[in-house]
Amino acid sequence: MSKKELTEIRLDLKAFLLGDPFLKRFISDVFLFEDVPAKDRRADEVYLDEVKRCDVYLGIFGYDYGFEDQEGVSPTEREFNRATDLGKTRLIYVWGFNDNLRSAKMKSLVQKAGYDLIRRRVEGVSELTAAVYASLVDYLAELGVLRTYPFDASTCEEATLRDLSRKRIDWFLAAAGKERGFPLKASISTTGLMTHLNLLCGNKPTNSAVLLFCVKPQRFFNSAEVKCIHCHNTEYRRPFASLQNYGGDIFLQVDQGRDFVLSKINRPVGTRDTGIAAPAIYELPPEAVGEAIVNAVAHRDYHSNAAVEVRLFSDRLEIWNPGHLPSNLTIDSLRSDHPSVPNNPLLAESLYLARYIEKAGSGTQTMINLCKEAGLPEPVFEQRHGSFVVTLWRHWLTDQLLAEYNLNSRQLQAIDYLKSNERIANADYQKLSGVNRKTAARDLDGLVERGIIDRIGEKRGIHYVLRHRK
Repeated sequence: MSKKELTEIRLDLKAFLLGDPFLKRFISDVFLFEDVPAKDRRADEVYLDEVKRCDVYLGIFGYDYGFEDQEGVSPTEREFNRATDLGKTRLIYVWGFNDNLRSAKMKSLVQKAGYDLIRRRVEGVSELTAAVYASLVDYLAELGVLRTYPFDASTCEEATLRDLSRKRIDWFLAAAGKERGFPLKASISTTGLMTHLNLLCGNKPTNSAVLLFCVKPQRFFNSAEVKCIHCHNTEYRRPFASLQNYGGDIFLQVDQGRDFVLSKINRPVGTRDTGIAAPAIYELPPEAVGEAIVNAVAHRDYHSNAAVEVRLFSDRLEIWNPGHLPSNLTIDSLRSDHPSVPNNPLLAESLYLARYIEKAGSGTQTMINLCKEAGLPEPVFEQRHGSFVVTLWRHWLTDQLLAEYNLNSRQLQAIDYLKSNERIANADYQKLSGVNRKTAARDLDGLVERGIIDRIGEKRGIHYVLRHRK
């Protein structure tokens, strides 16, 4: 593609290649021309020298041909020609399916590449990531440097294509066609679909294929399940109010885990302002619950003997995902725009196609926004005991409970403020309620004494946060 086209996607792909736990063992650098600082050299010399240095040339051909030099040739075509002349391994991905929108010269370049090698058409970051990942795994295998394959691309030695459910494959094809315009028809064979999704090793299904389409993948992977626990209060302690282990393929695991939570949390019924049926509003946003569970299932470490755990307490929901964040992501980076670095790209691709996962890298921000819109505290993301844990906070301060505290209207207003804001200081309280500093301090101390809020910090740094536990 041209240097300016799909820039964000190029940057996200670089972040994935350098952050993936498997690929980073083999990739020392990824060159993008955008990363080059200003220097006294011709631009074409720089990027053509990098083609000479590289082991793999990865081209993404978009709709625009891009800048043309005096001979009418773009940098993209110059790079491709140089890689071809030098006998480099070339991986070419054609972005988009509507060739009518592609410039004439880019059409010609796509056609020229097609004479020499197999191209792959992609549309969407998730599909591109999975395709590049599969191609690089194959490349490394051909070099003979692989002792073990990544989990999702490894052959499930005990399984055969007969273990995959045609019923679930037909469901997937219908869902992917409806949700993402997936081009493959319902008549495609199981082998054809698995080949297209990079889920075959020879004639045997990969671990990903088994997890996605086997009726009972737990025959091959004992811990590939979602364990749901409903606790009586705020502590993880037996006896539990309810405990369910959900197996089946990972689409079903996500559905069942989400339904378990929604069946246990409060669902007050609103008024019939907009129709005959009164709306039911869950105390936790269902989309946030589903997002947290599907992220855990998609990105977990399947080498771990632990299952994904969904723990529902009286004040919070915790989703435990066996594994760790990729090395190039931090807890803080999850709260802003960040690249997608899925631990299991081939699993994530099929979940994306069925719309179980949305825009790559946006899941944590989606959860944050949904909770804030519902007037809930922001989710908490943390590494705990070898697992990545997401916590969604419930509204344990119900109207009935608050009525027992005999609070004044200012204090109730402050509680509402804290349900959608992380903290409140004395100055914030004064501005919110129109009282002086002394009255604000007395009101806030009253909330602390009742165990509703906690005082944090000292002197000028003092602020107050909503207590999450009863």
